[in-house]
Amino acid sequence: MAERTPPLRVEELRRRVADGEVDTVVLAFPDMQGRLQGKRFAAGFFLDQVLDHGTEGCAYLLTVDTEMNTVDGYEVTSWDRGYGDFEMRPDLDTLCLLPWHPGTALVMADLASTGGEAVTVSPRHVLRRQLDRLAERGYTAQVGTELEFIVFRDSYEEAWDRGYRDLTPANQYNVDYSVLGTGRIEPLLRRIRNEMAGAGLTVESAKGECNLGQHEIVFRYQDALTTCDQHALYKTGAKEIASQEGYALTFMPKFDQREGNSCHVHLSLVDAGGTNVMAGDEPYGMSPLMRRFLAGQLAALRDFTLLYAPNINSYKRFQPGSFAPTTVAWGPDNRTCALRTVGHGPGTRFENRLPGGDVNPYLAVAGLVAAGLYGVDNELELPDPCAGNAYVGDHAQVPHTLREAADLWAASPLAREVFGPEVVAHYERMARVELEAFDAAVTDWELRRTFERL
Repeated sequence: MAERTPPLRVEELRRRVADGEVDTVVLAFPDMQGRLQGKRFAAGFFLDQVLDHGTEGCAYLLTVDTEMNTVDGYEVTSWDRGYGDFEMRPDLDTLCLLPWHPGTALVMADLASTGGEAVTVSPRHVLRRQLDRLAERGYTAQVGTELEFIVFRDSYEEAWDRGYRDLTPANQYNVDYSVLGTGRIEPLLRRIRNEMAGAGLTVESAKGECNLGQHEIVFRYQDALTTCDQHALYKTGAKEIASQEGYALTFMPKFDQREGNSCHVHLSLVDAGGTNVMAGDEPYGMSPLMRRFLAGQLAALRDFTLLYAPNINSYKRFQPGSFAPTTVAWGPDNRTCALRTVGHGPGTRFENRLPGGDVNPYLAVAGLVAAGLYGVDNELELPDPCAGNAYVGDHAQVPHTLREAADLWAASPLAREVFGPEVVAHYERMARVELEAFDAAVTDWELRRTFERL
């Protein structure tokens, strides 16, 4: 695999622009859905004007639904407020090359009002606020995300024209861990791995998964904000590379009745010296801090599920015996639980198994940090682990629908305390918009069951 490219510095960017190696700079930020939105600049103009001063974008980008429709009910901007601008300010620590687009670099942006105040509901700010709370205690979160996707031998345009029906998966049988199965589409997987390395991600591995055409590429953990930025970049880049090769790939949590696309999130804490403070001499190799941090995850999981499963389709994954969780339980190396502890010594960490491929990583990791701090600050006791099959235990249930998760989020005193009422209202509204659209839709399922027979 290709070596990871070190972060791109401004001086290096200037040299590459002067030598004609880079002619385009993308300035992007994650929206509510975790997608990258922004502008492509001529590289010279970026260096002369945008680098120091940023640029503007319409604030509606944090209030639209998945299809970019303007909807009512948001405080940050609206028709009544004229849909004005916010500022996009480059975070130069994120500057990188995009090998799949010749002559192109990218930098992430933080959002501010035209008066210079941070946009509190922007996903990057939501995460930064929780990381600041963690830093006040002397800790840094190390995070890894594991995204699964399904590859089809159809272009995105062909898939659209077919209504996403009768697509041809890249593998036509279960290729979980199959070297032959990954080898069948290795040219695509290799491009994604190597070009992500060229963008600064550290590639670990690729493997087949259970659904037809399903695969996973894993990258090395980083500090929480870096991981989330790289996660967003990877999702965009993987789709763009697939499109260039004539394929389509999807991260949607549940494409069909078979296994869904998960995004397990791993988290550990280190102190200022880089020591993993979750490792200790308690049972299962945990420290007292980790026990309380994990207890906070359990206590807040139902209230924070909206951050881990933000869409209608997210909840289709939560089926017994599916390796997606249905109960609020934890266990050592137990994949039937929502929270799984793994690793030992410096590698000690926990894994949240709720998120699917649609997760906004910034919001999910913010939820993990906030939940953990709640457990630490209140010295919560960790219950006994689930030693068997969590699907058949008497544990509390994970919310079954987006509506249930939105109700829990909106009514949560903890969510209001740690995120603030503005953030709670903003993301509740996002969920209600999706529910309103879904409730108004006539589905294929209804047509098949009703058109003739009722």
